[in-house]
Amino acid sequence: MNITNDILYIGVNDHETDLFEGQYIIPNGIAYNAYLIMDEKIAIMDTVDMKKCDDFLNNLEAALNGKTPDYVVVHHVEPDHASSLKVLLDKYPTLQVVTSSGAKNVLPLYHDIDLSNAIIVKEGSELNLGKHTLKFIAAPMVHWPEVVMSYDICDKVLFSADAFGKFGALDVEEDWDCEARRYYFNIVGKFGVQVQNVLKKAATLDIQTICPLHGPILSETIPHVLKQYNTWSSYGVETEGVYIAYVSMHGNTAKVAEKMKEILLEKGCPKVAFTDIAREDPAEALEDAFRYGKVILAAPTYNMGVMPLMADFLHHLSLKNYQNKTIGLIENGSWAPAAAKTMKAALAEMKNITIVEPVVTVKGALKDSYTDALNALADAILK
Repeated sequence: MNITNDILYIGVNDHETDLFEGQYIIPNGIAYNAYLIMDEKIAIMDTVDMKKCDDFLNNLEAALNGKTPDYVVVHHVEPDHASSLKVLLDKYPTLQVVTSSGAKNVLPLYHDIDLSNAIIVKEGSELNLGKHTLKFIAAPMVHWPEVVMSYDICDKVLFSADAFGKFGALDVEEDWDCEARRYYFNIVGKFGVQVQNVLKKAATLDIQTICPLHGPILSETIPHVLKQYNTWSSYGVETEGVYIAYVSMHGNTAKVAEKMKEILLEKGCPKVAFTDIAREDPAEALEDAFRYGKVILAAPTYNMGVMPLMADFLHHLSLKNYQNKTIGLIENGSWAPAAAKTMKAALAEMKNITIVEPVVTVKGALKDSYTDALNALADAILK
């Protein structure tokens, strides 16, 4: 597949892997993207996961059409992008590795390779290929410390490493936002400040095409993609409405959460997203928690604290730098309610979290006597 006259796609699709990074379900697979720039000097732009190395090498050989490559640019050393590097260097022993100093230090942890002749690049470094010149952009912690991106001055193409990527193989048609959002908040979400720094650098470039290491090549949708990344990385509100996330031991807290949803919709809430944390993909639940600015958490008391599934959910939010949210709490506890206190303690460790009153305490089953408190909470969070 040609991206421009001189830039070719040589990546692969993976429909065999069930869990990305050993934890995120990928029902529509994943793409490991790699690219080839054909010029006076030929540059391979990243490799792929070792499990797809043979397909990658076949794609590369077909694109080279008998020519010998000069450089392999390693933007990111994570194994899903660089674990084929040693095989590639063994096949083409004259190849020079082009990468950051941080990557040079990390690559030997994964490969027994000689990097003594590697070309080390940093912010502002350039690599001339002939007609094409790559200008390098430091992107530390997006989402590993060694990451660099590169910008082809000739064709105005940004090779963006893991930024602007998504779950899903390229032979599957699906909405970009949904799987890009899930990918972003679960993979990159902690590093919003660093993403903001990269967006500022990107704003100085005339970018006509973005070539990420996962997901589709982007062109017409670039303004939308940049807008979404700005919202996500600034921990802003993407969708107006309320997100209700709940856990329930015997179904009683679930009924309270459902009643809360009904009340919010009756009061004109534009959208109410609703998740049973025990049955939802945890990565989807985390994605929605970031998507909305207003969230209601409902959980029963358990062992004088909160039900472990809710505690785990809050822990994962904290790990991803959760912030800038308005949150309502509903607890259930038959004799000594403690879920709200435990949730408040977890939320207190996060930034710019506003907990609205009243906290609704239910003891046992949903009854009409709780309706006033639920209405008050709905009014408070919609205010």
